[in-house]
Amino acid sequence: MELELLESARGLLECPRVDEHDRLYFSDMVLGGIYRRGPDGKIETVIPARKHIGGMAFNQGGGLVLCGAGGVIAWDERTGRVREIVTHWEGKPLQFNDMTPDDHGSLYAGIFGFNPFAHPRPEVTPPGTLFRIDPPGKLTPVWDGIIFSNGLGFSPDRKLLYHSDSGGDTVWVYDVAPDRSLKDRRPFGKMPNGMPDGLAVDVQGGVWVAAAYGGEVVRFRSDGTVDRQIKVPLTLVASVVFGGKDMQDLYIMTGDERYLAEDPANVQPPARANVYRTRSPIPGLAVPKARF
Repeated sequence: MELELLESARGLLECPRVDEHDRLYFSDMVLGGIYRRGPDGKIETVIPARKHIGGMAFNQGGGLVLCGAGGVIAWDERTGRVREIVTHWEGKPLQFNDMTPDDHGSLYAGIFGFNPFAHPRPEVTPPGTLFRIDPPGKLTPVWDGIIFSNGLGFSPDRKLLYHSDSGGDTVWVYDVAPDRSLKDRRPFGKMPNGMPDGLAVDVQGGVWVAAAYGGEVVRFRSDGTVDRQIKVPLTLVASVVFGGKDMQDLYIMTGDERYLAEDPANVQPPARANVYRTRSPIPGLAVPKARF
């Protein structure tokens, strides 16, 4: 699987999604902004300046649902307006990371128990929580004790939810009950290198996971065994997504690791955060749309 370099930037590129027009959306989580790359390679700024966006979904009827520092918001492409969906839980501001919609248009999204962009970092980080967010903005905690919540994705039959916890080297899996609660969290796959970050699921139930600080993308078979490892030139591999008419284009987002190791204000150019594309032999699953 050869990599094609599509774009070089600065910062930490995250939460990619590809729409029906084959346009790739992504955020720069550290330096800010939501961007869109067309099939012709042109990059547009969709939402300028907004920082720390770690999760994205297309919204039914148009626009985007985004999550990150400050909670969950919806962006209306027609008007350019942003509206808040959820911002607080038990009186405390929410800081979400990655998320994924389900077939009901709800979101599964995890919060940090700490500020990952604070400098210096806390030595002990309190655990976070995984929530289900139902339209128009009802929060339901579905699992606690997550160290560093990251990528999420459902199995083809929607009976399993895969979850990266970047506090270790393990991708976890839950059983999804008929009422959409989660049960029996257990280890699914262990990363050969680095920590699990963003993930995507294919039509065979394989799980493709970005290896943060591992310099690769790992595909796990549906039984949790490692099937293949795609080496990436940059160490901080942040997220992956499928796209293209046949859903066999695999986009890989990366970042400059100095932005997480240091105060971003002190990072000097040149800094690199690249977008790569490769062809997968197995089509990916389409991600449902949110309904907010």
